[in-house]
Amino acid sequence: MKNLFKFSALVVLTVFLTVSKLYGQKIKPSESGYAPANGIKVYYEVYGKGKPVVLLHGAFMTIDLNWGELIPELSKNRKVIALELQGHGHTPFSERKLSHATLASDVTKIMDYLKIDKADVVGYSFGGEVAYQLAIQSPQRLNKLVIISSTYKTNGWLPEVNKALEGMKPDLFTNSPMHTAYNAVAPDKTKWTPFLQQMIASAGQPFDLGDNNISKIRVPVLIIAGDNDGLDKTELSKTYKLLGGDVFADMGEMPKSQLAIAPGQTHVSLMMQTAMILNYLNNFLK
Repeated sequence: MKNLFKFSALVVLTVFLTVSKLYGQKIKPSESGYAPANGIKVYYEVYGKGKPVVLLHGAFMTIDLNWGELIPELSKNRKVIALELQGHGHTPFSERKLSHATLASDVTKIMDYLKIDKADVVGYSFGGEVAYQLAIQSPQRLNKLVIISSTYKTNGWLPEVNKALEGMKPDLFTNSPMHTAYNAVAPDKTKWTPFLQQMIASAGQPFDLGDNNISKIRVPVLIIAGDNDGLDKTELSKTYKLLGGDVFADMGEMPKSQLAIAPGQTHVSLMMQTAMILNYLNNFLK
C-alpha cells in the first residue's frame, strides 16, 4: 500500500498537543452532506459564492481543525468546498484500500455531485499528496493547484522526518486534539482505532508519484512551505524546477507556477498563519 502521508501524523500530533486555539471562527455552511464516491460516502461542506475552490485537509484532521480560520475569509469571495476524506471526521471509516488514486477520484466524484466541472484545489500535507495525484490523473478538472507543506514522494521529506514515523502506535493519539475533533463529528466513534491503524499501516511504505508525472502538470501550481517544516528544500527546489520554475525571469517569461518559503515556520505553524496564507491564495488564484 502506498504511503499516504509520511509526515503529517507525527508532526500534527506532537505540535497540536501544545496548541490552545484549535478551532477557527464558526460559520455555518450553505450546504453540507454526503456524496457517493467509489463505494463510500464522503462528507462535504460548501461556503460562499463565486469561483469554486476545493480544500483537502491534512492527515487525521477535520474540516474545522484544518481550515476553521481560513474558510470564513476565503468564502467572502469564493465558493469553498471542503471535504473530509476516507475515515476522517464525518466521513465513515471504510475497509476500502487507501490509495492516492482512489482518494483523488473521490474528489472528482464530489465535484460531479455538486456539478462543478473545474475548480482550484488547495491541499495541505496529506491533502497535498492527494492534490498532486488529482492533477496527474484528472488535469481537466483543475484550474490552479496550491500545495501547502507537502510533497509527492517519500524522499521529499528530510530523513529524520521519515525515521521519526517508525514505530508510531495508535495510543500516541489518545486524547489528542485530533481525537477530540474526531469524536465531535464521527458517525461511529468506535472506529477511531481502526482508522488510525489503517492510516498508520500505510506510513511504512515509501511512495513516489513520479518526477515525470509532476513535470507534465500544466496547470499553474503554487507551492507554499515553511523554512523549517520538514520538507527537504533541495528536493523542493527540484520540484519547482519540474513545474517550470527556478529560471532567470528578467531575461525571459515569468513561470506560471510559484514557490513561497515562509520564514520562521514549521509544518503546523505555517497553517496557522491565516492572513499570510489567505494573501498567497488571493493573489495566486485571482
